[in-house]
Amino acid sequence: MPSEALAPAALDLAYIRSQFPALSQTINGYPAAFLDGPGGTQVPQRVINAISDYLRHNNANSGGAYATSRNTDAVIAAARAAMADFLHCAADEVVFGANMTSLTFAISRSFGRESGGRDFQRGDEILVTRLDHDANVSPWLALAEDRGVTVRWAEINEADCTLDLADLASKINSKTKLVAVGYASNAVGTINPVKEIIRLAHAAGALAYIDAVHYAAHGLIDVADLDCDFLACSTYKFFGPHMGVLYGKREHLQRLRPYKVRPNTNAIPNCWEWGTLNHECIAGITACVEYLADLGRTAESRAPLDGQPRRLSPHGSDRRAAIEAAYRAIHEHERTLTTHLISGINKIPALKIYGITDPARFDERCGTLAVRVKNQTADTTPLALATKLGDRGIFTWDGNYYALNLTEQLDVEKSGGFLRIGLVHYNTVEEVDRLLAALGEILEA
Repeated sequence: MPSEALAPAALDLAYIRSQFPALSQTINGYPAAFLDGPGGTQVPQRVINAISDYLRHNNANSGGAYATSRNTDAVIAAARAAMADFLHCAADEVVFGANMTSLTFAISRSFGRESGGRDFQRGDEILVTRLDHDANVSPWLALAEDRGVTVRWAEINEADCTLDLADLASKINSKTKLVAVGYASNAVGTINPVKEIIRLAHAAGALAYIDAVHYAAHGLIDVADLDCDFLACSTYKFFGPHMGVLYGKREHLQRLRPYKVRPNTNAIPNCWEWGTLNHECIAGITACVEYLADLGRTAESRAPLDGQPRRLSPHGSDRRAAIEAAYRAIHEHERTLTTHLISGINKIPALKIYGITDPARFDERCGTLAVRVKNQTADTTPLALATKLGDRGIFTWDGNYYALNLTEQLDVEKSGGFLRIGLVHYNTVEEVDRLLAALGEILEA
């Protein structure tokens, strides 16, 4: 199939790519192909501008009785409103932090200081999974160690790297106080049925903590529909600056007691934020969400649903609808790229894909692939492949990406983990073709 026939009409890729300055780089004479999205995506110019403009004009602490401080307060409020639209929650349920890991440790520490009630007494249980990034495992292991809580593990189906839902369900019981699960695997791309897992947790009286760091670039998040208790993500994984964002149900943010300096211990969400926030990056968060909303407005005008154009205004109450439209277009484009990539890798006999490869099940995965050479040598380890690809301007990752329990379970940790290829919406069919050609040449050499 010709490459141009694979590009869906909803996304104007030339326009999209023109907004990302990093995509115009060359490496050793090759155009840079950023297939490293799971480790952090590139940012559009408007995010760079928002960060720079804040530092140029409004660099001040918040809460002051003067113009730049008041402007900083407005920047923070605007970013909360933007992330509330992104997550589909209230603005006072949005907490900013350095990253998802530190925010998750903050919540686990707050659970650990509770006395009495339902929060994590000796004999209680926490359920984590073998598929998760360690940022949604280690905070709960630390809590369990401190409080005498038992940690149980939901196992995986090794054949396709999916959660064993029957095993997971069997380990949720009256002792379970928290179920911690990822929305999507940052290593193999599996999308978990988190809404069903949340339902199972709540039926047993447990809380549900969702790590959406990897999923956020690929799929729409709706915490109201999920009914999760907490959900964490990182904006640098979906075209924004290096920051973490936590959603917490208001009732939990009000009930729990964070470790916090004394002058700011009561009002949510501020009481969950430590020290002076990274105001310039918070300005970039608003620009990131607006980029996605504008992508949705453009895509909707190019490919309206059911032949009926939806007129989405530039700003205001329809920003959530525009974000929903963006993710419809993103899903369509990434599905096309993923199908093309997996089909191509399957034609390279030396490579093995870990995860879902059946096209009929691609709604259960995103465009993140973990591969290895079947008969690996010192020249074809994941690190060796990533290095050779990098020399050709093709950026991929190697290792375990903090999905340590998965690489240990699959017995690949000692031999270098995986080569990870990550697609996002600014990637093209031509970049996939370059990758496939390069892999073929490297493995034939």
